[in-house]
Amino acid sequence: MRSFTHLFVGIGNAGARIVDRISADGVVRVTINPGHYLLRRGHYEERIREFFSRLPKDTFLWLVFEDKPVNLELVDLILEYSPSDAIRIAYTLTPQRELIHEKPPWADNFETVFYDSLWDFLKDDIPLGIAFERASVSIAELFSRLYYYLENQMLVNIDYADFFNMVRGGNVGIMRLLDKVDFSWHWGIWERGLIGILVGNDFPLKDAHEILSRFQELLAKKDIIWGIVTDEDIRGVEILALLVKGWENEGGAL
Repeated sequence: MRSFTHLFVGIGNAGARIVDRISADGVVRVTINPGHYLLRRGHYEERIREFFSRLPKDTFLWLVFEDKPVNLELVDLILEYSPSDAIRIAYTLTPQRELIHEKPPWADNFETVFYDSLWDFLKDDIPLGIAFERASVSIAELFSRLYYYLENQMLVNIDYADFFNMVRGGNVGIMRLLDKVDFSWHWGIWERGLIGILVGNDFPLKDAHEILSRFQELLAKKDIIWGIVTDEDIRGVEILALLVKGWENEGGAL
């Protein structure tokens, strides 16, 4: 299967910090400053139109942003000027807010809206600024690894065809790159996706199978692609989880 262009657009400070840290060779990275846009709207809008209207066919357009009004205004502009065949995926930061039960009005413009409520990073009364900083490092590494896996087909049973099937169709989802798993979290709410476990030579394979078994219990009868791969370049264990579901019609607390 052919490769695709992946364009990561970091909107605002939080999005830019993530996109600037993506290290995968082959991706295109762009950051957008809302302050510059607010000062010179007409000029900035023209720059957005010139750049995004020229995207290659079937570009993966990843928009990375915190859920704020000015960022969403820029999201609307980018989507307005982007080709209709672009594969539009959002990764939005929603501190201490689970997006799964509250579909935002702009979500219909994306194939899938991945979100991160920063629950991994806001434990023990950590200040929000530090949580954002730590999250930006983790999420950038997640994007870098996912791109590498897709381009090199390193994960068992996963390629672009599977990825298309997962993200197409108006979903909400999460992506996580983990070296350990909090199994008390609400993993079982998701409907489909992939769980890939990479283990280094120093990590007992029995422990990797135990992690996989726990996931299989939590996600029983779900449409999940599973895989365990040994990788001599990995120290310990690396778990890539990409999980999605359809939006719910009515809200409710998790």
